Amino acid sequence: MSKLDKLAYKLKRPMEKVRFFGLLQTLFGMFEDPELLYQTLLARGFPLREKGKKIELKTATTPLPEQEFVIVDIETNGSKPYNSQVIEIGAIKSRGGRIIDRFESFIYAKEIPEYITKLTGIEAKDLKQAPSQKEVLLRFKEFLGDAVFVAHNVGFDYNFISNKLEELGYGKLANRKLCSIDLAKRTIPSERYGLEFLNKSLGIETAVSHRAYADALTAYKIMQKSLKKLPKSIKNAEELIAFSKQAPSLKIESEPAKSQ
Repeated sequence: MSKLDKLAYKLKRPMEKVRFFGLLQTLFGMFEDPELLYQTLLARGFPLREKGKKIELKTATTPLPEQEFVIVDIETNGSKPYNSQVIEIGAIKSRGGRIIDRFESFIYAKEIPEYITKLTGIEAKDLKQAPSQKEVLLRFKEFLGDAVFVAHNVGFDYNFISNKLEELGYGKLANRKLCSIDLAKRTIPSERYGLEFLNKSLGIETAVSHRAYADALTAYKIMQKSLKKLPKSIKNAEELIAFSKQAPSLKIESEPAKSQ
């Protein structure tokens, strides 16, 4: 369990600020300034809120219909952040089952491998006049705020963006994150859980694939179908995240073998 996950677990209920500062020092270093740690976490998107003399985790206290989610997809010119970059990012901000905002941009890159062009249809000429990775990722970070970061295979998109932000000197993301694959496995019986397969099998039929905004839209629609099948006991985003990480139900496990 990461330090951020441990912090979120400890903050299931609001905590006195003095005790919270002690917890920060326990997790991140006894000689660190707890006020600076607190402000750094806020700047990186960890959803904290001060209420009276207590600190609360917004994702543990905000009712699920009022929680903001940002569903993200990126296209890159390679698989590893250290030797490649984001070339397109698309994101949808939702609350209460409605899309409330959107984000979409190409990102300048000098070159794109041929296999990436074949996969995405994006060519180097499409990116010649695009804004820089720094400009786009900072605008995206502002768009994201402290919403829950959602993606289909969230580890890739979240970590790629997070590593690039750190590389640019802005620190890694600290947003809570949710994988729409994991959530689908808990709620939707299916032979496979890849984005294209679910797009067709669930009748979503987004016309374009392997383009950032279109794939984010598909993931958003899959998530909405999953949310409609949640147990009534799930009241907030922290409970939703925990639910998504549990083993699939027996009913779903009885379906044919799954693959991503």
